[in-house]
Amino acid sequence: MKRYVGRNISDKHRASTTISVNMISPLAYVHPEAIIGEGCEIGPFCYIDKNVVIGKNNRLMNSVTILYGSRIGDDNTFFPGAVIGAVPQDLKFKGEETTAEIGDRNIIRENVTINRGTAAKAKTVVGSDNLLMEGMHVAHDVVVGNGCIIGNSTKIAGEVVVDDFAIISASVLVHQFCHIGSYVMIGGGTRTGQDVPPFTMAAREPVSYCGLNLVGLRRRGFKPELIENIHNTYRLLYQRGKLREECIAEIKETIPMSPEIEYILNFVTQSKRGIIK
Repeated sequence: MKRYVGRNISDKHRASTTISVNMISPLAYVHPEAIIGEGCEIGPFCYIDKNVVIGKNNRLMNSVTILYGSRIGDDNTFFPGAVIGAVPQDLKFKGEETTAEIGDRNIIRENVTINRGTAAKAKTVVGSDNLLMEGMHVAHDVVVGNGCIIGNSTKIAGEVVVDDFAIISASVLVHQFCHIGSYVMIGGGTRTGQDVPPFTMAAREPVSYCGLNLVGLRRRGFKPELIENIHNTYRLLYQRGKLREECIAEIKETIPMSPEIEYILNFVTQSKRGIIK
């Protein structure tokens, strides 16, 4: 691709689109009202709509589409075919002003789609340092945290929340309104209509609790004592023959409290769809 440094897409854009340190292909289209930060590279056949803000040092390979209402941070990489900010696939959407917001240092692979929000929450959010693999979909009003890895062809339905450092494998289907906890590992091809609590592994059909994500926790520097406390918390939480409230009361009495244990208990008590079995 031949890159033009210090040029605008066309003369009519010169007044509103300053790209003195950007590299923008003459085959790309940038709306004159779009705001583009310094150091960006925009490949051929990219389309940048109006009401778009793109930060510094972003790389858009060929055929990337950034639509109305998109807000993009710094140092992101978008592979060919990615579409950011398309209107929600939700019949309740009536054209309200909403956004699709992406943080910093994300890798957005080929054909990833991220829809903007609806009146429900007004924005779809993807944090920073995430890897979104080929063909996966982030629906309206979803919130994805930081440091997550989401596999090829995974589909995340509307208003799902994915907490930090979650790993969701390929071809996973996540039902609307679900909550995916931090440091989870969800196996490929899994379908979940319930919340997946933090630090766990989920797989099988139907989806079920498969123990702790021990490899992930050790890689993230969790100390053995803390891992043991998390393990004992889930051992009590999933014990048979007791009500969930009784299990939580026993955990509070027998397990040393820490931010991680409190996070588990809050996650479980605040779950609206129930946690996986």
